[in-house]
Amino acid sequence: MTIRFPGLLLSCTLAHLGTPLLAGTTDWPAFRGANSSGVAVDAQPPLRPGPGAGVAWQTEVPGSPSSPVVWGDRVFVTTVADGKLETRAYGLRDGRLLWSRDAGATTLEEFHGSEGSPAAGSPVTDGRHVVVYFGSCGLRAYDVDGKELWKHDLPVARTAGNFGSGTSPLLLSDRVILNRDLATGSSVMAVDLATGRTLWETPRPDSPTSYGTPILWDHDGVREVVVAGSLSMKAYDPATGAERWVVRGLPSYSCTTPVVGDGMLYYAGWSPGKADSPWPSWDSTVERQDKDGDGRISVSEFESGPVWFKAQDVDADGWLTRKDWDTIGGLMKQGENVLLAVRPGGQGDITSTHVAWKATKGLPYVPCPLHYDGRVYLVKDGGMVSAFDARNGTPAYLQERLPAQGGYYASPVAAAGRLYSASLQGKLTVFKAGGERPEVLHEADFGERIAGTPVLIGNRMLLRTQSKLMLLGEGPTP
Repeated sequence: MTIRFPGLLLSCTLAHLGTPLLAGTTDWPAFRGANSSGVAVDAQPPLRPGPGAGVAWQTEVPGSPSSPVVWGDRVFVTTVADGKLETRAYGLRDGRLLWSRDAGATTLEEFHGSEGSPAAGSPVTDGRHVVVYFGSCGLRAYDVDGKELWKHDLPVARTAGNFGSGTSPLLLSDRVILNRDLATGSSVMAVDLATGRTLWETPRPDSPTSYGTPILWDHDGVREVVVAGSLSMKAYDPATGAERWVVRGLPSYSCTTPVVGDGMLYYAGWSPGKADSPWPSWDSTVERQDKDGDGRISVSEFESGPVWFKAQDVDADGWLTRKDWDTIGGLMKQGENVLLAVRPGGQGDITSTHVAWKATKGLPYVPCPLHYDGRVYLVKDGGMVSAFDARNGTPAYLQERLPAQGGYYASPVAAAGRLYSASLQGKLTVFKAGGERPEVLHEADFGERIAGTPVLIGNRMLLRTQSKLMLLGEGPTP
Protein backbone atom coordinates (compact mmCIF):
# COMPACT_ATOMS: atom_id res chain seq x y z
CA MET A 1 0.00 0.00 0.00
CA THR A 2 1.23 3.48 -0.82
CA ILE A 3 0.46 6.41 1.47
CA ARG A 4 1.24 10.11 1.06
CA PHE A 5 2.38 12.38 3.83
CA PRO A 6 1.87 15.81 2.18
CA GLY A 7 -0.08 22.00 4.25
CA LEU A 8 12.37 32.37 26.28
CA LEU A 9 9.87 34.31 27.67
CA LEU A 10 9.30 37.93 26.72
CA SER A 11 8.20 40.42 29.33
CA CYS A 12 5.56 42.22 27.33
CA THR A 13 1.80 42.35 27.30
CA LEU A 14 -0.53 41.29 24.53
CA ALA A 15 -1.22 44.92 23.78
CA HIS A 16 2.38 45.28 22.64
CA LEU A 17 1.95 42.54 20.07
CA GLY A 18 -0.06 44.74 17.75
CA THR A 19 -2.32 43.65 14.93
CA PRO A 20 -1.00 40.99 12.53
CA LEU A 21 -0.70 41.43 8.83
CA LEU A 22 -2.16 44.88 8.33
CA ALA A 23 -2.43 44.45 4.60
CA GLY A 24 -3.77 46.89 2.05
CA THR A 25 -6.61 45.93 -0.26
CA THR A 26 -4.17 44.81 -2.94
CA ASP A 27 -1.76 43.01 -0.59
CA TRP A 28 -1.57 39.27 0.03
CA PRO A 29 1.05 39.12 2.78
CA ALA A 30 1.21 35.42 3.72
CA PHE A 31 0.21 31.92 2.73
CA ARG A 32 -3.48 32.25 1.72
CA GLY A 33 -3.41 35.99 2.42
CA ALA A 34 -4.02 37.77 5.72
CA ASN A 35 -4.00 35.23 8.58
CA SER A 36 -4.16 32.38 6.03
CA SER A 37 -7.86 33.09 5.50
CA GLY A 38 -7.95 32.62 1.71
CA VAL A 39 -10.35 35.57 1.41
CA ALA A 40 -9.74 38.89 -0.38
CA VAL A 41 -12.57 41.03 1.00
CA ASP A 42 -12.41 43.96 -1.44
CA ALA A 43 -10.91 42.26 -4.47
CA GLN A 44 -12.62 41.88 -7.85
CA PRO A 45 -10.41 39.24 -9.50
CA PRO A 46 -11.04 38.16 -13.10
CA LEU A 47 -14.11 36.02 -13.62
CA ARG A 48 -12.55 34.03 -16.46
CA PRO A 49 -8.79 33.78 -15.85
CA GLY A 50 -6.94 31.64 -18.36
CA PRO A 51 -3.60 31.08 -20.06
CA GLY A 52 -4.63 33.04 -23.17
CA ALA A 53 -6.48 36.36 -23.09
CA GLY A 54 -5.99 38.48 -20.00
CA VAL A 55 -2.42 37.43 -19.13
CA ALA A 56 -0.65 40.64 -18.13
CA TRP A 57 2.71 38.88 -17.94
CA GLN A 58 4.32 35.54 -17.25
CA THR A 59 7.87 34.64 -16.34
CA GLU A 60 9.81 31.42 -15.93
CA VAL A 61 10.33 30.45 -12.26
CA PRO A 62 11.96 27.26 -10.95
CA GLY A 63 9.38 24.80 -9.67
CA SER A 64 8.21 24.78 -6.06
CA PRO A 65 4.82 24.12 -4.41
CA SER A 66 5.06 27.26 -2.27
CA SER A 67 2.61 30.09 -2.87
CA PRO A 68 3.52 33.68 -3.79
CA VAL A 69 2.88 36.61 -1.46
CA VAL A 70 2.40 40.24 -2.50
CA TRP A 71 2.97 43.61 -0.91
CA GLY A 72 2.71 46.84 -2.89
CA ASP A 73 4.45 46.43 -6.23
CA ARG A 74 6.44 43.31 -5.30
CA VAL A 75 5.87 39.56 -5.40
CA PHE A 76 7.93 37.30 -3.14
CA VAL A 77 8.42 33.55 -3.64
CA THR A 78 10.62 30.75 -2.36
CA THR A 79 12.17 28.27 -4.73
CA VAL A 80 14.99 25.80 -5.25
CA ALA A 81 17.27 26.25 -8.26
CA ASP A 82 20.38 24.20 -9.03
CA GLY A 83 20.38 22.83 -5.49
CA LYS A 84 20.19 26.30 -3.91
CA LEU A 85 17.31 27.48 -1.76
CA GLU A 86 16.33 30.97 -2.81
CA THR A 87 14.02 33.81 -1.90
CA ARG A 88 13.07 35.90 -4.93
CA ALA A 89 11.32 39.20 -5.57
CA TYR A 90 9.53 40.02 -8.83
CA GLY A 91 7.91 43.23 -9.98
CA LEU A 92 4.14 43.01 -9.81
CA ARG A 93 3.71 45.30 -12.81
CA ASP A 94 5.94 43.46 -15.28
CA GLY A 95 7.15 40.20 -13.71
CA ARG A 96 10.79 41.30 -13.84
CA LEU A 97 13.16 39.56 -11.40
CA LEU A 98 14.26 42.22 -8.92
CA TRP A 99 16.49 40.14 -6.67
CA SER A 100 17.32 36.62 -5.58
CA ARG A 101 19.01 35.55 -2.35
CA ASP A 102 20.57 32.18 -1.54
CA ALA A 103 19.61 30.91 1.94
CA GLY A 104 23.04 29.36 2.31
CA ALA A 105 21.91 25.85 3.23
CA THR A 106 24.85 23.45 3.36
CA THR A 107 22.60 20.36 3.29
CA LEU A 108 19.15 19.93 1.81
CA GLU A 109 16.57 18.14 3.92
CA GLU A 110 15.34 14.84 2.53
CA PHE A 111 12.11 15.23 0.60
CA HIS A 112 9.81 13.33 -1.72
CA GLY A 113 11.07 13.92 -5.24
CA SER A 114 7.74 14.52 -6.96
CA GLU A 115 5.37 15.52 -4.14
CA GLY A 116 7.58 17.38 -1.69
CA SER A 117 10.15 20.17 -1.97
CA PRO A 118 12.86 21.75 0.19
CA ALA A 119 11.21 25.09 -0.73
CA ALA A 120 7.59 24.32 0.19
CA GLY A 121 7.03 27.14 2.71
CA SER A 122 5.62 30.47 1.55
CA PRO A 123 7.17 33.79 2.60
CA VAL A 124 5.46 36.27 4.91
CA THR A 125 5.85 40.06 4.75
CA ASP A 126 4.68 43.25 6.45
CA GLY A 127 5.93 45.54 3.70
CA ARG A 128 9.26 46.09 5.46
CA HIS A 129 10.45 42.58 6.24
CA VAL A 130 10.31 39.41 4.16
CA VAL A 131 10.67 36.27 6.29
CA VAL A 132 11.06 32.75 4.91
CA TYR A 133 11.51 29.30 6.42
CA PHE A 134 13.44 26.42 4.90
CA GLY A 135 13.49 23.06 6.68
CA SER A 136 17.08 22.66 5.53
CA CYS A 137 18.49 25.63 7.40
CA GLY A 138 15.91 27.67 9.33
CA LEU A 139 14.54 31.20 9.13
CA ARG A 140 15.85 34.04 6.95
CA ALA A 141 14.79 37.70 6.99
CA TYR A 142 15.36 40.35 4.31
CA ASP A 143 14.16 43.84 3.66
CA VAL A 144 12.02 44.35 0.58
CA ASP A 145 15.12 45.25 -1.44
CA GLY A 146 16.80 41.94 -0.63
CA LYS A 147 19.22 43.02 2.10
CA GLU A 148 19.67 40.22 4.62
CA LEU A 149 18.58 41.43 8.05
CA TRP A 150 19.25 38.27 10.04
CA LYS A 151 19.23 34.51 9.91
CA HIS A 152 18.13 32.04 12.53
CA ASP A 153 19.80 28.72 11.82
CA LEU A 154 18.01 25.50 12.77
CA PRO A 155 19.04 21.85 12.41
CA VAL A 156 18.09 20.13 9.17
CA ALA A 157 14.48 19.00 9.48
CA ARG A 158 13.56 15.33 9.34
CA THR A 159 9.89 14.71 8.77
CA ALA A 160 7.90 11.48 8.95
CA GLY A 161 8.82 9.41 5.95
CA ASN A 162 11.29 12.11 4.90
CA PHE A 163 8.51 13.75 2.90
CA GLY A 164 9.90 17.25 3.47
CA SER A 165 8.72 20.35 5.33
CA GLY A 166 5.54 22.21 4.45
CA THR A 167 4.83 24.88 7.05
CA SER A 168 5.06 28.66 6.55
CA PRO A 169 5.85 31.28 9.21
CA LEU A 170 3.31 33.64 10.81
CA LEU A 171 4.29 37.28 11.25
CA LEU A 172 2.83 38.90 14.34
CA SER A 173 3.90 42.54 14.66
CA ASP A 174 7.28 42.27 16.41
CA ARG A 175 7.79 38.52 16.15
CA VAL A 176 7.76 35.51 13.84
CA ILE A 177 5.89 32.36 14.89
CA LEU A 178 7.03 29.05 13.42
CA ASN A 179 5.52 25.58 13.81
CA ARG A 180 8.25 22.98 13.39
CA ASP A 181 6.61 19.57 13.81
CA LEU A 182 9.20 16.93 12.96
CA ALA A 183 9.73 13.20 13.28
CA THR A 184 11.45 14.01 16.60
CA GLY A 185 11.91 17.25 18.51
CA SER A 186 8.73 19.05 17.45
CA SER A 187 8.13 22.57 18.76
CA VAL A 188 6.47 25.91 18.14
CA MET A 189 8.67 28.97 18.54
CA ALA A 190 8.76 32.75 18.37
CA VAL A 191 11.74 34.81 17.24
CA ASP A 192 12.20 38.55 17.36
CA LEU A 193 11.40 40.19 14.02
CA ALA A 194 14.14 42.80 14.44
CA THR A 195 17.01 40.48 15.38
CA GLY A 196 16.01 36.83 14.82
CA ARG A 197 16.69 36.11 18.51
CA THR A 198 14.63 33.33 20.09
CA LEU A 199 11.88 34.73 22.33
CA TRP A 200 10.33 31.42 23.35
CA GLU A 201 10.08 27.81 22.24
CA THR A 202 7.46 25.32 23.41
CA PRO A 203 7.93 21.56 22.82
CA ARG A 204 5.22 19.61 20.97
CA PRO A 205 6.28 16.02 21.73
CA ASP A 206 2.93 14.52 20.77
CA SER A 207 2.96 15.85 17.18
CA PRO A 208 5.40 13.80 15.06
CA THR A 209 5.23 15.84 11.84
CA SER A 210 2.55 18.16 10.54
CA TYR A 211 2.44 20.61 7.65
CA GLY A 212 0.03 23.38 8.60
CA THR A 213 0.81 27.03 9.29
CA PRO A 214 0.07 28.81 12.61
CA ILE A 215 -2.79 31.31 12.61
CA LEU A 216 -3.96 34.00 15.00
CA TRP A 217 -7.33 33.88 16.77
CA ASP A 218 -8.54 37.11 18.40
CA HIS A 219 -11.69 36.81 20.50
CA ASP A 220 -13.13 38.37 23.65
CA GLY A 221 -10.01 40.46 24.22
CA VAL A 222 -7.84 37.34 24.04
CA ARG A 223 -5.17 36.64 21.45
CA GLU A 224 -4.08 33.07 20.68
CA VAL A 225 -1.75 31.38 18.23
CA VAL A 226 -3.42 28.18 16.99
CA VAL A 227 -1.50 25.25 15.52
CA ALA A 228 -3.03 22.05 14.14
CA GLY A 229 -0.82 18.98 14.42
CA SER A 230 -0.82 15.24 14.62
CA LEU A 231 -3.95 14.06 16.50
CA SER A 232 -4.63 17.43 18.15
CA MET A 233 -4.93 21.19 17.72
CA LYS A 234 -3.49 23.55 20.33
CA ALA A 235 -3.57 27.24 21.22
CA TYR A 236 -0.63 29.16 22.67
CA ASP A 237 -0.09 32.51 24.34
CA PRO A 238 1.82 34.53 21.69
CA ALA A 239 3.67 36.48 24.40
CA THR A 240 5.05 33.50 26.32
CA GLY A 241 4.38 30.32 24.33
CA ALA A 242 2.32 28.85 27.18
CA GLU A 243 -0.20 26.27 26.03
CA ARG A 244 -3.79 27.41 26.62
CA TRP A 245 -6.02 24.67 25.25
CA VAL A 246 -6.08 21.49 23.22
CA VAL A 247 -8.70 19.85 21.03
CA ARG A 248 -8.07 16.15 20.43
CA GLY A 249 -9.39 13.93 17.66
CA LEU A 250 -7.57 15.21 14.56
CA PRO A 251 -6.06 13.08 11.77
CA SER A 252 -2.86 11.15 12.42
CA TYR A 253 -0.98 13.44 10.01
CA SER A 254 -2.33 16.96 9.60
CA CYS A 255 -1.62 18.81 6.36
CA THR A 256 -4.12 21.67 6.62
CA THR A 257 -4.31 25.06 8.33
CA PRO A 258 -7.38 26.12 10.35
CA VAL A 259 -9.39 29.30 9.65
CA VAL A 260 -11.49 31.66 11.75
CA GLY A 261 -14.89 33.22 11.08
CA ASP A 262 -18.34 33.80 12.55
CA GLY A 263 -16.76 33.87 16.01
CA MET A 264 -15.43 30.33 15.74
CA LEU A 265 -12.36 28.40 14.60
CA TYR A 266 -12.65 25.73 11.90
CA TYR A 267 -10.36 22.80 11.11
CA ALA A 268 -10.76 20.11 8.46
CA GLY A 269 -8.40 17.28 7.59
CA TRP A 270 -8.03 13.70 6.42
CA SER A 271 -5.22 11.17 6.62
CA PRO A 272 -4.94 7.51 5.56
CA GLY A 273 -5.55 4.69 8.00
CA LYS A 274 -9.26 4.81 8.67
CA ALA A 275 -12.13 2.90 7.07
CA ASP A 276 -11.90 4.69 3.70
CA SER A 277 -8.16 3.98 3.42
CA PRO A 278 -7.29 1.22 5.92
CA TRP A 279 -3.79 0.31 7.01
CA PRO A 280 -3.08 -3.32 6.05
CA SER A 281 -1.92 -5.81 8.65
CA TRP A 282 1.73 -6.73 8.96
CA ASP A 283 0.95 -10.41 8.41
CA SER A 284 -0.73 -9.79 5.05
CA THR A 285 2.02 -7.39 4.00
CA VAL A 286 4.95 -9.64 4.87
CA GLU A 287 3.24 -12.64 3.29
CA ARG A 288 2.98 -10.79 0.00
CA GLN A 289 6.29 -8.91 -0.06
CA ASP A 290 8.84 -10.93 1.96
CA LYS A 291 10.36 -12.80 -0.97
CA ASP A 292 13.21 -14.48 0.92
CA GLY A 293 11.08 -15.50 3.90
CA ASP A 294 13.23 -13.93 6.61
CA GLY A 295 10.27 -12.23 8.31
CA ARG A 296 11.19 -8.71 7.30
CA ILE A 297 11.05 -6.62 4.12
CA SER A 298 14.06 -5.12 2.39
CA VAL A 299 13.96 -2.07 0.14
CA SER A 300 14.33 -4.31 -2.92
CA GLU A 301 11.31 -6.36 -1.83
CA PHE A 302 9.04 -3.42 -1.03
CA GLU A 303 6.37 -2.99 -3.69
CA SER A 304 5.95 0.78 -3.36
CA GLY A 305 9.59 1.71 -3.97
CA PRO A 306 12.43 3.26 -1.96
CA VAL A 307 10.73 6.56 -1.11
CA TRP A 308 7.80 4.95 0.63
CA PHE A 309 10.09 2.28 2.09
CA LYS A 310 11.83 5.05 4.03
CA ALA A 311 8.46 6.39 5.09
CA GLN A 312 7.66 3.09 6.79
CA ASP A 313 11.16 2.38 8.15
CA VAL A 314 10.54 4.18 11.44
CA ASP A 315 13.82 3.21 13.14
CA ALA A 316 15.80 3.80 9.90
CA ASP A 317 17.64 0.48 10.19
CA GLY A 318 17.15 -0.46 6.52
CA TRP A 319 14.43 -3.06 7.16
CA LEU A 320 10.68 -3.04 7.55
CA THR A 321 9.63 -5.07 10.56
CA ARG A 322 6.45 -5.65 12.52
CA LYS A 323 7.54 -2.96 14.97
CA ASP A 324 7.87 -0.35 12.20
CA TRP A 325 4.56 -1.35 10.67
CA ASP A 326 2.61 -1.39 13.91
CA THR A 327 4.06 1.95 15.03
CA ILE A 328 2.66 3.70 11.95
CA GLY A 329 -0.56 1.71 12.02
CA GLY A 330 -1.10 2.53 15.68
CA LEU A 331 -0.76 6.25 15.05
CA MET A 332 -3.14 6.07 12.12
CA LYS A 333 -5.75 4.21 14.14
CA GLN A 334 -5.71 6.99 16.74
CA GLY A 335 -6.43 9.65 14.15
CA GLU A 336 -9.89 11.02 13.41
CA ASN A 337 -10.72 12.45 10.00
CA VAL A 338 -12.98 15.39 10.72
CA LEU A 339 -14.29 18.89 10.09
CA LEU A 340 -14.91 20.64 13.39
CA ALA A 341 -15.88 24.06 14.71
CA VAL A 342 -14.46 25.31 18.01
CA ARG A 343 -16.09 27.92 20.24
CA PRO A 344 -13.81 30.51 21.91
CA GLY A 345 -13.07 30.83 25.60
CA GLY A 346 -11.73 27.42 26.56
CA GLN A 347 -8.79 26.40 28.70
CA GLY A 348 -7.14 23.01 29.09
CA ASP A 349 -8.60 20.05 27.25
CA ILE A 350 -11.70 21.49 25.56
CA THR A 351 -12.48 18.54 23.29
CA SER A 352 -15.77 17.75 25.01
CA THR A 353 -16.73 21.29 26.02
CA HIS A 354 -15.98 23.71 23.16
CA VAL A 355 -16.38 21.73 19.93
CA ALA A 356 -19.59 23.24 18.56
CA TRP A 357 -20.14 20.74 15.75
CA LYS A 358 -18.43 18.10 13.62
CA ALA A 359 -18.75 16.61 10.14
CA THR A 360 -17.04 13.63 8.52
CA LYS A 361 -17.87 13.92 4.81
CA GLY A 362 -15.96 15.66 2.02
CA LEU A 363 -12.74 16.03 4.02
CA PRO A 364 -9.60 17.40 2.33
CA TYR A 365 -6.16 15.83 2.50
CA VAL A 366 -4.04 18.89 1.61
CA PRO A 367 -6.31 21.89 0.73
CA CYS A 368 -7.25 24.01 3.74
CA PRO A 369 -10.85 24.78 4.65
CA LEU A 370 -12.29 28.12 3.52
CA HIS A 371 -14.72 30.23 5.56
CA TYR A 372 -16.67 32.59 3.31
CA ASP A 373 -20.01 34.36 3.65
CA GLY A 374 -21.29 32.19 6.47
CA ARG A 375 -20.18 28.87 5.02
CA VAL A 376 -17.24 26.52 5.38
CA TYR A 377 -16.11 25.11 2.02
CA LEU A 378 -13.97 22.00 1.51
CA VAL A 379 -12.28 20.75 -1.66
CA LYS A 380 -10.95 17.20 -1.70
CA ASP A 381 -9.15 14.96 -4.19
CA GLY A 382 -11.36 14.02 -7.10
CA GLY A 383 -12.54 17.62 -7.44
CA MET A 384 -15.33 17.18 -4.89
CA VAL A 385 -16.67 20.27 -3.12
CA SER A 386 -18.72 20.43 0.09
CA ALA A 387 -20.29 23.41 1.85
CA PHE A 388 -21.53 23.67 5.45
CA ASP A 389 -23.39 26.29 7.44
CA ALA A 390 -20.63 27.79 9.58
CA ARG A 391 -22.95 28.25 12.57
CA ASN A 392 -24.22 24.72 12.99
CA GLY A 393 -22.55 22.44 10.45
CA THR A 394 -25.67 21.78 8.39
CA PRO A 395 -24.54 20.70 4.90
CA ALA A 396 -25.63 22.92 2.02
CA TYR A 397 -24.23 20.26 -0.31
CA LEU A 398 -21.82 17.33 -0.01
CA GLN A 399 -19.12 16.09 -2.37
CA GLU A 400 -20.42 17.74 -5.51
CA ARG A 401 -17.94 17.08 -8.28
CA LEU A 402 -16.18 19.83 -10.22
CA PRO A 403 -15.28 19.30 -13.90
CA ALA A 404 -11.60 19.24 -12.90
CA GLN A 405 -10.99 15.94 -11.12
CA GLY A 406 -7.73 14.34 -9.96
CA GLY A 407 -5.60 15.53 -7.04
CA TYR A 408 -5.73 18.89 -5.23
CA TYR A 409 -2.92 20.50 -3.24
CA ALA A 410 -3.77 24.20 -3.71
CA SER A 411 -6.29 25.57 -1.23
CA PRO A 412 -9.50 27.31 -2.36
CA VAL A 413 -9.65 31.11 -2.17
CA ALA A 414 -12.57 33.53 -2.48
CA ALA A 415 -13.54 37.06 -3.50
CA ALA A 416 -16.49 38.87 -5.11
CA GLY A 417 -18.92 36.02 -4.41
CA ARG A 418 -16.76 33.47 -6.18
CA LEU A 419 -14.42 30.62 -5.22
CA TYR A 420 -11.25 29.75 -7.12
CA SER A 421 -9.78 26.25 -6.91
CA ALA A 422 -6.78 24.80 -8.78
CA SER A 423 -6.07 21.11 -9.36
CA LEU A 424 -2.69 19.41 -9.54
CA GLN A 425 -3.41 18.72 -13.21
CA GLY A 426 -3.34 22.46 -13.88
CA LYS A 427 -7.04 23.23 -14.15
CA LEU A 428 -8.47 26.30 -12.45
CA THR A 429 -12.19 26.27 -11.63
CA VAL A 430 -14.24 29.33 -10.73
CA PHE A 431 -17.58 28.60 -9.06
CA LYS A 432 -20.24 30.69 -7.39
CA ALA A 433 -20.45 30.97 -3.61
CA GLY A 434 -23.70 29.92 -1.97
CA GLY A 435 -26.44 27.89 -3.59
CA GLU A 436 -27.46 24.27 -3.36
CA ARG A 437 -24.50 23.09 -5.45
CA PRO A 438 -21.27 24.60 -6.81
CA GLU A 439 -22.38 26.55 -9.89
CA VAL A 440 -19.33 26.49 -12.17
CA LEU A 441 -18.74 29.86 -13.85
CA HIS A 442 -15.47 29.12 -15.64
CA GLU A 443 -12.72 26.54 -16.08
CA ALA A 444 -9.27 27.02 -17.59
CA ASP A 445 -6.49 24.55 -18.31
CA PHE A 446 -2.98 25.91 -17.72
CA GLY A 447 -1.34 22.77 -19.07
CA GLU A 448 0.99 22.01 -16.17
CA ARG A 449 0.96 21.19 -12.48
CA ILE A 450 -0.43 23.70 -9.98
CA ALA A 451 0.36 23.04 -6.31
CA GLY A 452 0.56 26.59 -4.97
CA THR A 453 -2.54 28.46 -3.86
CA PRO A 454 -3.74 31.28 -6.18
CA VAL A 455 -3.38 34.90 -5.04
CA LEU A 456 -6.27 37.39 -5.37
CA ILE A 457 -5.22 41.07 -5.44
CA GLY A 458 -7.41 43.93 -6.62
CA ASN A 459 -8.72 43.01 -10.06
CA ARG A 460 -5.91 40.58 -10.72
CA MET A 461 -4.91 37.02 -9.93
CA LEU A 462 -1.39 35.77 -9.44
CA LEU A 463 -0.87 32.11 -10.28
CA ARG A 464 2.19 29.89 -9.93
CA THR A 465 2.41 26.78 -12.06
CA GLN A 466 5.20 24.22 -12.19
CA SER A 467 7.44 26.46 -14.30
CA LYS A 468 5.79 29.88 -14.46
CA LEU A 469 4.61 32.81 -12.41
CA MET A 470 1.86 34.77 -14.12
CA LEU A 471 -0.38 37.75 -13.51
CA LEU A 472 -3.88 37.37 -14.87
CA GLY A 473 -6.01 40.45 -15.46
CA GLU A 474 -9.55 41.10 -16.55
CA GLY A 475 -10.61 38.51 -19.11
CA PRO A 476 -13.70 38.53 -21.33
CA THR A 477 -16.98 38.99 -19.48
CA PRO A 478 -20.07 36.90 -20.13
